[in-house]
Amino acid sequence: MTAMVDIQGLTKRFGPITAVDDISFRTSRGEVLGFLGPNGAGKSTTMKTITGFLAPDAGTVTIDGDDIAEFPVRVKRKLGYLPEGAPLYTDMTPLAFLRFVGHARGMARDELEERVEHVVGQVNLAGVLDQSIETLSRGFKRRVGIAQAILHDPPLLILDEPTDGLDPNQKHEVRDLIRDMASEKAIILSTHILEEVNAVCSRAVIIADGRIVSDATPEELEAMSPHHNAVQLILKDPDRSRVVSVLKSITGVRDVAVSSDNGEIRFEAVPEKNRVIADRIASAVRDNDWKLAAMYVERGRLDEVFREVTGRAPEPGED
Repeated sequence: MTAMVDIQGLTKRFGPITAVDDISFRTSRGEVLGFLGPNGAGKSTTMKTITGFLAPDAGTVTIDGDDIAEFPVRVKRKLGYLPEGAPLYTDMTPLAFLRFVGHARGMARDELEERVEHVVGQVNLAGVLDQSIETLSRGFKRRVGIAQAILHDPPLLILDEPTDGLDPNQKHEVRDLIRDMASEKAIILSTHILEEVNAVCSRAVIIADGRIVSDATPEELEAMSPHHNAVQLILKDPDRSRVVSVLKSITGVRDVAVSSDNGEIRFEAVPEKNRVIADRIASAVRDNDWKLAAMYVERGRLDEVFREVTGRAPEPGED
């Protein structure tokens, strides 16, 4: 499959600081690529360079076969960009703003009105179309930002922190929209919110200090976690020492942790790397007639993997 985006050796410096350091990756239509990293890792700088907002100091950005340095206008017609914080002309209404963006992009009047109606429905803006943007909630402002990014139906979307600061319902709506568009577009989504990876991404590139430190699917990242395939048991009235002893004796179990949960006792059996222990533990539950309240297998903890590959924990705030 031909890559919609081909980044090779991308480097961006600000004086003595190298914000983006020799980054290379590709992505194609039908893929939602999560671009993750701790604050200051270079996520937003990379997004701005890919979209042509910033010029790279080295490397190339090719969109659908066109080099952005050689064909900047042609490339920008093919992409939609939601910058960090979704900056808008707040004295306008959403309707006036979308028409302004459409005119700036050279869209014909009939096409523009048709696309405005379509994207307003996509992002649920109908109820606030004639309201001043400055009076809108943060969630509605983000919807307006997304609407302008998809107005011309581009094959590539660059979304910088699209759900940052939104409440859970608003995040859910934005993620649904991203999933709906994913089959027809290439989408690069910059975020420091780890839950975004499982929610919408088919692949995740993690950067730290301007360099790529991991490029994997969400499932591959989860498999890197020490808690991948760990088994959680919640038992009623157990003999703690007996349960721990039995669990530790099971082949493939590396460690066992115990905690209380609203009067019930939780046991966590952590496997040796790449071992599957759930069947053996289920057999132990049956053989010992333990009173089982719940049992489940962990897929893995992305925060563990994130800390491991970046060398530091994710923090709240902007990149």
